[in-house]
Amino acid sequence: MTSTDTSHPDYFHKVVDCQWACPAHTDVPEYIRLIAQGRFTDAYLVNRHSNVFPGILGRVCDRPCEPACRRGRVEEKPVAICRLKRVAADHKDEYRDRLPAIPTQKNGKKIACIGAGCASLTVANDLMPLGYEVTIFEQFATAGGLMRTNIPSFRLPAAVLDEEIGTIVDMGVDLRLGQRIDSLRALLDEGGFDAVFVGSGAPKGKELNIPGRNEAAANVHIGIAWLESIAFEHVQSVGKNVLIIGVGNTAMDCCRSALRLGAQSVKVMARKPRQFFKASEWELEDAEAESVEIVINRSPKSFVLDNGRLTGMLFEVMEYELDARGRIVAERVAGEEFYPADDVILAIGQENAFPWIERNLGIEFDKWDVPKVDPVTFESTRPGVFFGGDAAFGPKNIIWSVEHGHQAAISIHLRCLGKPVSERPPRGMNLQSRKMGMHEWSYANDYSMTERKLVPHVSLKERFKKINIEVELGFTAEQAAAEVQRCLNCDVQTVFDAKLCIECDACIDICPVDCLTMTAAGPEEELRTRLKAPATNVTQALYVSDALKFTQRVMVKDEDVCVHCGLCAERCPTAAWDMQKSWVKWPHAADHVV
Repeated sequence: MTSTDTSHPDYFHKVVDCQWACPAHTDVPEYIRLIAQGRFTDAYLVNRHSNVFPGILGRVCDRPCEPACRRGRVEEKPVAICRLKRVAADHKDEYRDRLPAIPTQKNGKKIACIGAGCASLTVANDLMPLGYEVTIFEQFATAGGLMRTNIPSFRLPAAVLDEEIGTIVDMGVDLRLGQRIDSLRALLDEGGFDAVFVGSGAPKGKELNIPGRNEAAANVHIGIAWLESIAFEHVQSVGKNVLIIGVGNTAMDCCRSALRLGAQSVKVMARKPRQFFKASEWELEDAEAESVEIVINRSPKSFVLDNGRLTGMLFEVMEYELDARGRIVAERVAGEEFYPADDVILAIGQENAFPWIERNLGIEFDKWDVPKVDPVTFESTRPGVFFGGDAAFGPKNIIWSVEHGHQAAISIHLRCLGKPVSERPPRGMNLQSRKMGMHEWSYANDYSMTERKLVPHVSLKERFKKINIEVELGFTAEQAAAEVQRCLNCDVQTVFDAKLCIECDACIDICPVDCLTMTAAGPEEELRTRLKAPATNVTQALYVSDALKFTQRVMVKDEDVCVHCGLCAERCPTAAWDMQKSWVKWPHAADHVV
């Protein structure tokens, strides 16, 4: 195995597991340290640079960072990264004067964004400081897209949406509410735009075509449309017995909304066992805390009616056989069960819908009638027309849509400059020593034994009084102060200089997790078995140094188990080890200014 090339930006970036897992590559440890110092506005701006909507995402992000958190490898629970993001948002001071200035002299390029959701807003956020004139067309009377219409206000208050969307609109965006685009051809031919970004989401809920569906139509609702109707106060009540079909995050929002509209019994019907659920574990926990019953292994068979009125549903009881890896290898029907229902909410998925895009514009569609979109540039097969968010590759989550917006903005900027959209700005990385003295660091490297803090919630008695009472209260100052200490500072890297090493073994002796080994070089697969602690997680890199000068052995570090405590650097008598903060530069449109 050759020595590791740490000059490539991705090497140290991948070591910061939370940042690597975040689609927008938010510098998580940096903003957590800023919170620890009480610098909430600075922490908010670190967040906003990459994820654009810290207050929103601090409440409803799908949290891909947390399963990746290194803390979860040394104890059961990861750092509460997402809820700390909310701490910064809730306690920040005025920050708009610290955002990039918007040029009064425009560059002459006009961009249209279809849909005022998170992807389009991110495009506007990135292009407005470069002098573009951005127009966003939104069919509804308010901006926010599915953030507004499909996430209930008891999870995401309207005031939070208004503030963070308003920050972008106030940059000078021409937001045209109540203007639905019915023809892309007309927009392209008559709008005078230099590029068009489609961020219209995946607005079509999937149907359940089983016997009785048409007859029961008055009491069978499509989940995302039903949530939208609640958001706009078109629906204010529901039956006493409600069945939710599906077990994704939309289903969780539907079941909790049903309780707030007066339902007395709410059951979520899942076709498969719990380990196959699409809903996040914390969404399931919040629903079950409100006495929602989740029924597994039930496959819808038919709607049951009596004199034309829905009375319930008939389900097949499923049994499954799993292999050693937990995959379903066989299934069978073990019987049938009836469940009463006054209303049924279908939350079995969402689909893209583009009836307003003519099929002869040079935009190719695939076999699922979805536009073909380049996964790097987000450009369609028609130059100058870009897609992002759910409109590009189907439903994901807000943070993915934000990153789509960042990348599409780069492409739009390149297109308008007359450059190839494939000419992406390079990633970069900076390292800076945290050394203040022989054994002092400019960060806290003590290991905190504190357990993960639970976010306070409004009591069950109080939360159902109004549909817009936010259930999560956020961390108290004391809880936040304790939770930030659980971060292991994974962005403060252990950097090794082989030329300075005298092979004294001091670092190996002091390492609390046995992640360091000096040994003869060899093929990676074989080398992993010879380490002080065998490196079994092949998804995480091994650091391998150049040959050491006395024995020609190599220093090997298993990045998977290192907790960045800095003891190796403190113990090293020659400063061969150093603790250096890594900054990864993930490009945005502003990084390709001409």
